[in-house]
Amino acid sequence: MVRSGNQWRTKMRMLCLGVVFMSLCACSEVIRQHGYIPPQEDLEALLVGVDTIDSVEAAVGRPATSGVLRDDAWYYVGSRIRHYGARKPEEIERQVLAISFADDGVVENIERFGLERGQVVVLSRRVTETTVRDVTFIRQIIRNFGRIDLGEALGG
Repeated sequence: MVRSGNQWRTKMRMLCLGVVFMSLCACSEVIRQHGYIPPQEDLEALLVGVDTIDSVEAAVGRPATSGVLRDDAWYYVGSRIRHYGARKPEEIERQVLAISFADDGVVENIERFGLERGQVVVLSRRVTETTVRDVTFIRQIIRNFGRIDLGEALGG
């Protein structure tokens, strides 16, 4: 009988140690990654004013979010959430990468934004030199020749 009593105590001690161990593990910090931001190396390979929608898609993939009315901008969103025990999950980092395209589908801007103390902060920005194009009067006339429908102009 004494022997079975010692075995019972040993099993109870092991059970108590297991419960204590599980309780300590439940309080450990867990960091989860939500969303996708392309790596910096892939972004550095993109050239503003040269790359197109197709080459961006091939290099970094298509995002889950794009422009609201037109597909003139792509938005990659990533955040890190900390879960700690029974506490409410806390967002510890958020980044938004915006790649905007000109009307012809060429990359116009690449901007990275972060969230610091509830404020949006620009982390990096690669923008075309100017959004105002230097178009002279002669260039406008030459460019408009391609838009003229000769059949309509001649009354045919």
